[in-house]
Amino acid sequence: MSKNFFTVFFFEFYLEVPTIATADKTLVNEAIRATEVRVIGPEGQLGIMKTSEALRIAGDQGLDLVEVSPDANPPVCKIMDYGKYHFEREKKEKEQRKKKPSVELKEIQLRCRIDTHDFNTKLKHCIEFLQKGNKVKVIVRFFGREMAHTEVGQELLQRFAAGCGDIVSIDKAPLLDGRNMTMMLSPKKTDNKNKSKGTETNG
Repeated sequence: MSKNFFTVFFFEFYLEVPTIATADKTLVNEAIRATEVRVIGPEGQLGIMKTSEALRIAGDQGLDLVEVSPDANPPVCKIMDYGKYHFEREKKEKEQRKKKPSVELKEIQLRCRIDTHDFNTKLKHCIEFLQKGNKVKVIVRFFGREMAHTEVGQELLQRFAAGCGDIVSIDKAPLLDGRNMTMMLSPKKTDNKNKSKGTETNG
């Protein structure tokens, strides 16, 4: 193996392996391509300097040089512990995802000739779904000659939505699709500000 081949191979390998690989494409340390950067240190602004000098300062402190504003001129970099910063950011994002309620799409099927008991039972289930923050797709299926009287299904869906009371918002009005008529319901958003004001006034 020739000396030139080994030199080229080592050089290409070095370029392909940055100091820190980041999933969010944040440039860190030697991966920063700008020759000059504005640096923010742990204690505040350090000013504009050569990237090589900023890397030396970060290395002397046992920290990383992280590009935080690549579109600035010159790019803004911050000296920090990137591993710790990335871990804390991921932890915070996970906590936010846990706090955010997951919305499910529930489905309720009706028939034109549904009796009162079944109607009320399905209505009760729908209200429970909405109170848990879920969306509900209500479907009326038409059989045989029922297709000649689709207005019956429309009236049934409208009565169903009305039965949910003030907690419901109709996202999509009854719409005929083949032998099915569908309607989309979701929980009505409450105005927390007005609600709190009302509580203060009553108190």
